[in-house]
Amino acid sequence: MDSFSSPSVGSSGQFNPDAFKDQLKNQLAQAYAEEFLETLRSKCFDKCITKPGTSIGGSESSCISRCMDRYIEATGIISKALFSASQ
Repeated sequence: MDSFSSPSVGSSGQFNPDAFKDQLKNQLAQAYAEEFLETLRSKCFDKCITKPGTSIGGSESSCISRCMDRYIEATGIISKALFSASQ
């Protein structure tokens, strides 16, 4: 596929709304995942690494692990609540 091709335009040159929706969903999912990981990294690093150095100590490592687990769990709970409220 060249730089001017798009999965939302078929070989006949016709716009394909289903392909466009799929492409948009994939791009949004990727953007959400990147934002989620950046937020996770930022929050847990700020909370757990109080004195940055050349290596991470055991307590810092376990703090980051727990922080990430909690953040992922909380995000899942919030997502479930939002999706169940919208249905």
